[in-house]
Amino acid sequence: MTLPPRSLYAPALVGAALASTAASLARVPALWSLAGLVVILPLIGLVARWSPVRSGSLAAALGIVAAGLWPAPLVRDDGASWLEAFGAAAFWALPGLAAAAVGAHLRRNASRTRRAVRDAQRDQQLELARDLHDFVAHDVSAMVVQAQAARFVAGTDPQQAVRALERIEAAGLSALASLDRTVHALREAGGGPAPAPAPGLTELEWLVGRFEGRTVALEADQEVLAGLSREADTAAYRVAVEALTNVRRHAPGADTVRVTVRRSRQPDRIELAVTNSPPPATPRTSFSRRRSAGDGGGTGLAGLRERVEAAGGTFAAGPTGAATGGWRVSAVFPARATSPG
Repeated sequence: MTLPPRSLYAPALVGAALASTAASLARVPALWSLAGLVVILPLIGLVARWSPVRSGSLAAALGIVAAGLWPAPLVRDDGASWLEAFGAAAFWALPGLAAAAVGAHLRRNASRTRRAVRDAQRDQQLELARDLHDFVAHDVSAMVVQAQAARFVAGTDPQQAVRALERIEAAGLSALASLDRTVHALREAGGGPAPAPAPGLTELEWLVGRFEGRTVALEADQEVLAGLSREADTAAYRVAVEALTNVRRHAPGADTVRVTVRRSRQPDRIELAVTNSPPPATPRTSFSRRRSAGDGGGTGLAGLRERVEAAGGTFAAGPTGAATGGWRVSAVFPARATSPG
């Protein structure tokens, strides 16, 4: 098994430093010691850049001492004082210190680069996890709800069961499309083609249209929809997806769900809001609530808040004030500036 060259830098420097120091103390001609300095200085830089901190520090210190001692024979021959000898050693140690500083600087830059790459990879992983949560979880929850509905009506109304199965098929295809976008994003990270753009509020009507089984009201002005930046548009769509998913999971059987996109009371702001009425207090609802309480990872709303704030908006979620427990999720984004004329 061959050792990698980097593991040899510190031993090579220690050997060269000891040999140079011994030559200086043995009054070897100074020219030979100077030749050794040409070898020692690059090794100091390489050790400071690549070697482990503990062994590298010891080897670099020996190399700097050797660099300072190489002119010792010349100083002795000239009859210089101890002060002059010390000054000469300090002067010739400076190149060794400079080589160590260069190596340490390169090491620090490499460490920062690795840390930045790790942070970028972690951010990408979190982004992919949010994509899966925002879109796939929405479609899977729709499939679960429709499967439950089909089970309850299969014996009495087969036609309704068939419609539920059709909706399950549509939700499954949508989940596959979301997974396909995630795979494309992974391929892009590996140098592949760019993934398809994330959906925005232009697909809000389609999203609401699939939310069957209860009264869903959509109020959205197309002019208002066009007033969001791409980042805010994507974030707003994710808010709508997560809010509707939570209605399915935490408020099954809610009579009404209202989705609105409108100008906010604040100037130059656009608000998306999803409000649902309280679910009926039935044993089946309670069972669904118990199930959904343990199903979620607890990161949906927190992830939405981060995404909305990253797009320059504000996020809020909480009860509507009704004693029976309605809920409202809203996100307010800055309107995109439009050029005059």
